[in-house]
Amino acid sequence: IPLNRVYDPTDLEGLNYARDLGYPGRYPYTRGVQPTMYRGRLWTMRQYAGFGTAEESNERYRYLLSQGQTGLSVAFDLPTQIGYDSDHPMAQGECGKVGVAIDSLADMEILFDKIPLDKVSTSMTINAPASVLLAMYICVGEKQGVSMDKLSGTIQNDILKEYIARGTYIFPP
Repeated sequence: IPLNRVYDPTDLEGLNYARDLGYPGRYPYTRGVQPTMYRGRLWTMRQYAGFGTAEESNERYRYLLSQGQTGLSVAFDLPTQIGYDSDHPMAQGECGKVGVAIDSLADMEILFDKIPLDKVSTSMTINAPASVLLAMYICVGEKQGVSMDKLSGTIQNDILKEYIARGTYIFPP
């Protein structure tokens, strides 16, 4: 069946196109974030991964990328999610269990060693310390010679969910 790349108001009757539907790639994004959907740009394929040390997670990421993934989705361990270093007493027994332990910029450098950040989109599932981890990511990019405008990806900074559901917040509401 032949398909148009984009359908417009002439293809629909009885609908206020701008109000009810809108164009793809434009607010209110009812038809996706890409103007031609994913015909012009494929979606990013990621597997949520991260465990143990930065070295172990880096090895996993490089394997996943070698198998065709086009992006990374970083899982951080619970101490990292709530802003504790791995040697903090509250972190005992939780480091590296449900994600990778990141305590410093050196850990982030190891996590993304031999991974070209200008060619890989990275999603980081992190809430309370999102700004700190994003700053570290930007620094790793700079050390790789990749400027901020060449980095791509997302951070999860859904702190209200942390207050309401999980309790993994650092600062009070």
